[in-house]
Amino acid sequence: MTLQRTRPDLPSNDKRWKLVNAAMRRNGYAGHALIEALHAVQDAFGFLDEEAMTFVADSLDLPLSKVYGVATFYHLFMLKPQGRHACVVCTGTACYIKGASALIEGVQERFGVAPGETTADKSLSVLSARCVGACGLAPAVVLDGNVIGRLGPAQLCERLEQEIAE
Repeated sequence: MTLQRTRPDLPSNDKRWKLVNAAMRRNGYAGHALIEALHAVQDAFGFLDEEAMTFVADSLDLPLSKVYGVATFYHLFMLKPQGRHACVVCTGTACYIKGASALIEGVQERFGVAPGETTADKSLSVLSARCVGACGLAPAVVLDGNVIGRLGPAQLCERLEQEIAE
């Protein structure tokens, strides 16, 4: 006799939870599909909160600590709502040597946000990453998913202002 494990109820009637649940069901609610499940939540809601991580942990029969560990290990998972635009400054060795810290300081001065923060008007989130794989463009920045490089602080801030204004 095999026991059929019951799945947790959806956290709310929000239809996005059905999309998340469908992604987990496609993989048989298997623990090895944790990253895909977290991507489904982030695609649906824009970030991962405690409620979402708890639902995923319960659905995949994993400890919450494992789900949280994976969500915090990968820099692409966001644990709080993000701005309309995202600026990821690479802080890997090549970028650091070529001026990544100056880019971060310039953005902090101009927009008042440090890596891991979002502006009060939710127009811009600033993040840092250990490496974005664009060492030849150092210092590299990923702006709304597009890699740009060899910018100084003033040029980066001008580019961000243009993006925000659009």
